Amino acid sequence: MRRKSNNDSDYHLITNPIEISNMFEVLFDFIRQLMEIPESDQLLCRQYFQPYFAKKGTIVQAAGTIPTYHNFIVSGYMRNFHYSEEGKEVTTDINDGPRFFTSYYSFIQQSVSNENLHCLTDCKLLRINSRDNEVITRTGQNSQKFVEKILQHYLESSRQRVIDSNTRSAKQRYLRLLQNHPAIVRDIPINYIASYLGMNPGSLSRIRQELSS
Repeated sequence: MRRKSNNDSDYHLITNPIEISNMFEVLFDFIRQLMEIPESDQLLCRQYFQPYFAKKGTIVQAAGTIPTYHNFIVSGYMRNFHYSEEGKEVTTDINDGPRFFTSYYSFIQQSVSNENLHCLTDCKLLRINSRDNEVITRTGQNSQKFVEKILQHYLESSRQRVIDSNTRSAKQRYLRLLQNHPAIVRDIPINYIASYLGMNPGSLSRIRQELSS
């Protein structure tokens, strides 16, 4: 069953200065895990990223559109999904904490995406549009290097998922997820986890029961 469009109340700009400042500190702490972020680059981020609240259930990017924004998830959980030929939702990505989240290929190419970005919980986001993203990448002191690191991480994660789906059993895939991303296992409903791992909820439930016995 396809989801309804969002209401205006589901999604709005955050205006509280203290809340906004805290959101940017989460972003800068995330970047510092990969590389240093100069004060000049921090100022660019504050200038071009916009702080938003998205209510649980909101589709912040719908399939059939060109992705307008690159999203940084400050708090909350989101998933990336598309519909199979049979009309079933196929979850391809779930965040396990603060991180960038978008349909990368379509955002970079500015092409129509078949993916939906769906808020599994209430989410706070810092968003930058494609035009402003190019400005930051071109003018920031370390921005280009950071963008390259983000893309490398995304490509490696995607490659590893393909390898796992072809070489690991359903149980092994779940154990790997549990080891590497325990927050997803703890906080995300089983139907989304099962779809992400390429199995049905019943199979995942049996695996969980087996492991707990």
